[in-house]
Amino acid sequence: MTTEQLTLGPLLGLEGESSYTVCFVTPSHTNSARVLVNGQVHSAHKIANLYSGAFWRANIELPVPVIGRSIAYSIETDGKPGCNKQGQAEWRFYQPGENENARFAYASCNGFSDLKLMNATKAPNAMWEQLVQMHQSKPFSALLMGGDQVYADSIWTVLPSLREWNSLPLEEKTKRKSTKTMLEQLDRFYSTLYCERWSREPVATALASIPNVMMWDDHDIIDGWGSFPAELQQCEVFQAIYKAAAKHFEVFQLRGVEHNKSRINQSSPVSHYSIGFHFRGNTVLAMDHRSERTIQQVMSQKHWSEINAFLDTVKHGDFMLLSAVPVVYRDFSFVEHAFDATPWEEELSDDLKDHWRAREHQGERARLIMRLLTNTRDREGRTVILSGDVHVGCLGVVTDKSQAKTVNVHQVVSSGIVHPAPTHIQWMGILATTNDRKEQLDENGHICAEMLKPFGAGTYFRTRNFVTLEKGSDQKLWVNWICENGEKPVYPLN
Repeated sequence: MTTEQLTLGPLLGLEGESSYTVCFVTPSHTNSARVLVNGQVHSAHKIANLYSGAFWRANIELPVPVIGRSIAYSIETDGKPGCNKQGQAEWRFYQPGENENARFAYASCNGFSDLKLMNATKAPNAMWEQLVQMHQSKPFSALLMGGDQVYADSIWTVLPSLREWNSLPLEEKTKRKSTKTMLEQLDRFYSTLYCERWSREPVATALASIPNVMMWDDHDIIDGWGSFPAELQQCEVFQAIYKAAAKHFEVFQLRGVEHNKSRINQSSPVSHYSIGFHFRGNTVLAMDHRSERTIQQVMSQKHWSEINAFLDTVKHGDFMLLSAVPVVYRDFSFVEHAFDATPWEEELSDDLKDHWRAREHQGERARLIMRLLTNTRDREGRTVILSGDVHVGCLGVVTDKSQAKTVNVHQVVSSGIVHPAPTHIQWMGILATTNDRKEQLDENGHICAEMLKPFGAGTYFRTRNFVTLEKGSDQKLWVNWICENGEKPVYPLN
């Protein structure tokens, strides 16, 4: 029987204890599609028409098995078997049993911030190859992806309308209107970007065989989104860029914003994309820190209320919180203040304003930390912040000794799976202008934040990496950084 080639996919999603999704892109003329899971038929529904084709979603509810099992699935479009660009027409994933300890992988920064960096990088997907090999040897239950799933940085050079607009003085930029041509170019750009980047091996195999959960960060929009001056952030062209990026994020990463069962706010219109769900004794919450970000805020008051309401449901087990930018990290306040007083402030400070320790965001950061400590103490389970963005791996902790029993909130940074680490000279510059001294968070010195040194590595490891998280027979949560340079950092969380 002849097959029909998929434009992209499949993309395997996880939205709850037993809720999976299979999504894919077909040519626009496709009339019908369905997914066969262990021989059972599940209807697929077209949820978007994009420049690259039709985007389909199938909801797959699988009762939690007593014992973990392998699930086989395939796709049919217009009655013909669907195959990916490698010619594969059947895929498998692992569903853990009801009392099984889920095995997680975490990764971020899946791309390059500029063409020169990409061309200088040998084996761009080397870490993806390792991740797929590990999965084939011992399957992951879920892949958590912490932002920058695609890099849209080329938008300023490949789109003629934006290249011309970007050459204008700031005052002229903010007055310009978005044109029909610009909107068409933006739509084509984001649609093509996702399809091209995610259809390449071994990324395609990983996204088809490991149930994945995604949140976005700035490079999924444009570098520094939300940390620009208000007049630029709110101008018509910037808003057109955001709308195009959000449209494609909703489809490709959330797999349909109106259909995603894990969104913590199901109301309309959509104001943010934070998602959360419970899975095999764990709770995952991925916070959206881009949709509402400005220089003055990370999340709105309404968004904070919804985050707090979700935290109230986290009463048992381990809690994994995804924050695209690290909550515990080096202090950039000195260099931020220096840039505020120089002519380079507008050009360079957006990267500094992105950090939780930027002056304007420190109140929200404290609010998040204190809320997590309270929840951790009440729940008596582990809390792990998973983060990326900074292109190095590291480990931090917030420790609360205000009561008889000490409470820890650990932070694991894995960054990036594709984006290279800072060069030695770049890193020396970062070390020279920042510090990681132990930070006191209350007046009595009972609550502190600091960086830790994992076993088998220094405090920071400048190498591409991803992380695995798995509970051992000792009931500790073992964090392993899988590093390109051969280092083997590891740390057990009690």
